[in-house]
This record gives sequence, C-alpha cells and structure tokens, in this order.
Amino acid sequence: MTTFTYMWRLICYRRGWYIANALMWTIIYLMPIFPGLITKAFFDSLTIDSAVGYGTWGLIALLLAAALARSAMVLIGFITDVNFRFRMGMVLRRNLLEHILKEPGARAIPCSPGEAISHFRDDVDQSEEAVSWSVDVFGMTCFAAVSCFILIRIDAQMTMLVFLPLVIVVLAAQLATTRLQKYRADSRESTAKVTGAISEMFGSVQAIQVAGAEKRVIDRFRKLNDDRRKTMLKDKLMTEALDSIFSNSVNLGTGLILLLAGQKMRGGEFTVGDFSLFVYYLTFVTQFISNFGRFLTYFKQMAVALLRLTGILQGAPADVLTAPNSLHLQDEGMISTAAKLSAGEKLERLEASGLTYRYPETGRGIADIDLELKRGTFTVITGPIGSGKTTLVRTLLGLLPQDGGTVRWNGQEVKEPGDFFIPPRSAYTAQVPRLYSDTLRENILLGHPDKSGQLVRALHTAVLEDDLGHLQDGLDTVIGPRGVKLSGGQAQRTAAARMLVRDSELYVFDDLSSALDVETEQKLWSRLFRERGDATCLVVSHRKTALAQADHIIVMKDGRIEAEGTAEELLAGNESFRRLWHGDESSS
Repeated sequence: MTTFTYMWRLICYRRGWYIANALMWTIIYLMPIFPGLITKAFFDSLTIDSAVGYGTWGLIALLLAAALARSAMVLIGFITDVNFRFRMGMVLRRNLLEHILKEPGARAIPCSPGEAISHFRDDVDQSEEAVSWSVDVFGMTCFAAVSCFILIRIDAQMTMLVFLPLVIVVLAAQLATTRLQKYRADSRESTAKVTGAISEMFGSVQAIQVAGAEKRVIDRFRKLNDDRRKTMLKDKLMTEALDSIFSNSVNLGTGLILLLAGQKMRGGEFTVGDFSLFVYYLTFVTQFISNFGRFLTYFKQMAVALLRLTGILQGAPADVLTAPNSLHLQDEGMISTAAKLSAGEKLERLEASGLTYRYPETGRGIADIDLELKRGTFTVITGPIGSGKTTLVRTLLGLLPQDGGTVRWNGQEVKEPGDFFIPPRSAYTAQVPRLYSDTLRENILLGHPDKSGQLVRALHTAVLEDDLGHLQDGLDTVIGPRGVKLSGGQAQRTAAARMLVRDSELYVFDDLSSALDVETEQKLWSRLFRERGDATCLVVSHRKTALAQADHIIVMKDGRIEAEGTAEELLAGNESFRRLWHGDESSS
C-alpha cells in the first residue's frame, strides 16, 4: 500500500465527517478574503472620496462582525476536526489490536510490549497528523487561489513574488525526503527500545535484585536513553531546519514586496488600499506556504509510520489497518455478552486428528495428536515436564498456529480455532494467570455482566469465598500489577473464577492446581466435578486429585500420546503413568 492510498483509505473511513471538516476549514481560511477587501476600502476611503459610502465606523463594524463570524466558524471547525480525527485514530488502534488478538499467542506481536505501545501511540498519532493537515492544506490552497486572483488583478509582478517562496519550500521538502524518513525511523525505533526496556525492568524487578544486576541494567538503560537523545536530536534538527527554510524564504519574499510596493506607490501606480490588501493577505499566504511545507514533512513521516505499522502485522495486508469497522461510539452503555448457542451448536463431540505444531526455534512441540472429547466428560492430559501438554491444549484452542491436522466440533471442521474457541463455546485458564492492577471483581468479570448470581457461584466453585474475608475490601480490593497482592494459589483460583463465571460448553484448565495445598485442591476439583453440570472439562495436570476424578486420561511423552484410558487401566499397563501417580519427581 502506498502512502497516498493509506491516507485516502483513512479519509474514506468517515468520508462525511472529513468532507464536513474540510468544508468548515475551507470557509475559515477563505473568510479573511473579506476583511482584506474591507481594509482596502477603508484606506482608499481616506484618499478617494467616492471609494466607499459606509463611513469609518461602518467599516470597523464590518471588520468586527467578520472577526466574530470567523471565531464562531473556528469553534465549529474544531468540533468537526475532533470528530473525524479521533475516529480515524481509534479505528487504526482498534484494527491493529483486533489483528494482534486474532493471532495465535506465539505470534501475536513480533516485538516487545514496549515497542508495540510505541506503534499504537506514535505511529497512529503521526498518521492522524498527516491526514488532519491535508484539510488545512486544501483550505489554504483555496484561499491562495482566490487571493492570487484578486492580487493578480491589482499587480501581477508583486503577486508572483508572494508565491515564489512556495517553489523553494517544495524543492527543500523533496530534497530532504530520504534523510527525514531515516531520522524519523531511527527516532521511533530508539523510543520503542526505551519503552520496551522500561517494561522489562518493571516486569523483572525481583530477578534483577536477586542477580545483583542493578548497575548493569541502569547502565544499559542509560545507553538506550543516550541513543534516543541523539536520534531525536537529529530528527528535531532536521524538522527545524526545514521550518527555518520555509519561514525565511517567506521573509525574503516579504522584503521584496515591500521594496517593490514603495517604488510603485511613489509612481502613483499603487494606492494605500492596495498596499494594505497585499500586506493583509501576505500574512495568510505566508501561513499557506509554511503549512504546505509542513504537510509535505508530515506526509513523508507518515510513510515511516505506515512501514512500522505494517511490520507489526507480520505479513498481513496493510488493508487490515484501515478496514471500516464500527467503533460503537453510540453504545457506550452496552455491555458485551456472549451469544447463546442453539441446541445444535452445543458440544456433543470434539475431535482432533493429526494435530501438529513445532516451535520454530527448537523444533520441539507435538505431532500427529488424535483425541476425542464427549459431552459431559472430564479428561485429564498428563505427562512429564516438556512432554507437550500445554502445547497440545494451546494448539487445539488456536493459541498456537497449527502446522497440521484438523479440529471438528460436532463433526464440523473448525477453520479458525482462535475465533471459535471463546465463550460460550469454550473458556480457558492459562498455566500462568494474567491478572491486572484492578479490583478482584473486575479481574474476574472483565466487563462480563453478573447475572443470576454467576459471580457468587464461580467464587464458590473456585474455593475463593473464604479468602474474601482476609482481603481488605473483599471483591473490591485492588490486587496490584499482575495480582502481586495475591498468593500463587489465590491468583490461580481467581483465573479459574474468571473462566467459570462465563457459562461455556468446554472448560480448559492448564495446570490449575499447581500452587494449591492438598485440601484446597481437593475442594476445587470436587466442587467443579459436582457443579459443572453437563459441561465438558479438559484438564492439564499431573496431580493425583485431578487424575482420580478423570473419566479419561491421556499420557503425553515427547510430543505424542503414549497411552490413554482410565486411571485403573493406565496403572495396570503404563509405566510412565505409574511413576506420575506415585509422585516420581524426575517424571513430573
């Protein structure tokens, strides 16, 4: 996608708002035409008796009315600009986030979270800036055309001197294109590295302290900041140099006009009113020339932003960025709820055949996995560390991209597992819970409405009700970044409650009870087994409490299914399972 096509698609996203915005600002930029003519008439009236019949106070009243009208139009123009500009920025961020969330977990972003934040913030802002300035350039061009027509009728030679600096501006911007793009790209990249380093430091405070690496981390951060300072200085100097060329070329033209006007006025070819009109229009023409050059700069920088944004798409077409999706701005009070499944859509049988995924870095993973889950069953996947248990469930759910195999829900092939396995079809809790610095209630609900006591039931099933009494504000306790105010077991049970509060056909638990004591674990599995109704459960665990509840057990080894059956059958016929059952740590 070219930069122009990118800009055009952003304009077309809300074409009505863009046209309204362009119309308003065109009127705003054209309005000085009339005060200029009024000013000319005023000064001519001082020397030419028949030039105007309104009188001095009448002309002053007209100028005041024009100023008030322009102020009112500017207010309306800001409203149209905000409505278009921020819709444009929101759709870019929305589409970028949607694409990332649809990608399998292992391929969500090709960079650190800090660098991704830079894309969402800086590159989107740069795109907004360029498109927004296109409105100003259009309005100012209309003003330049009308004022040029008026001024040429007065004096063509002087008019040419007014617009001569524009040629210098265009040439300067074109000559500076390559270097400007390089400096802007370097500046963005260095900023992303600093942001990423901050994210890494806050996420690894304990590891840094334990290793005694504070000085090395600070030195590295200082170096990244120094690199950022240098690149941003180059970027800023280049931008300021171009602005200097723009403004100084205009000042040169202004001086030439004043010199030429003085000669013409002495010769009687030029009136005081003509001179005042030239000087008045010159202010706005100066803005046009300067802003036109600035728009060219923003347009070139927009090319850098587009390149960086398409990079985070990882090969997806750039059209993804500007897809015309709704922002639901009129539905702020609407709470998203999962759709109800029809009787035919409810899970009766889930099958996977030939399921394969290999990690590109190591070549490890799973290969040729066949499994079948029937409605209402409790299936446990077990095996030694590194056997592929987590990889299996993540590939099944579309969190890792399948290298091969098919998944079928009630006999129908699932084309996009990542989009399909969400509530109300499936709910998942990961091996490492992802919690946020918000209240415990919001960490569980995540915007889901609490209907018919679902939250209370989820808390009970997850064995969290007794813990609430030990938290300062109960469900309204802010648990801190990544849930640092909770114990490991409380964090796991919070993640379980988050999953259970959403009625689903399939619940997938990845090593849920690894941080639980024996008593709490027994309560959790017994309550889940008793209260899940006819929902299907797929559990990754090597804990005896979970294995004892299982209808069916799958034993993994080296990325393949080694054996499967009931606990009794596997105890009788599989050595790996016997070692897991009896707690051989070398196998678990």
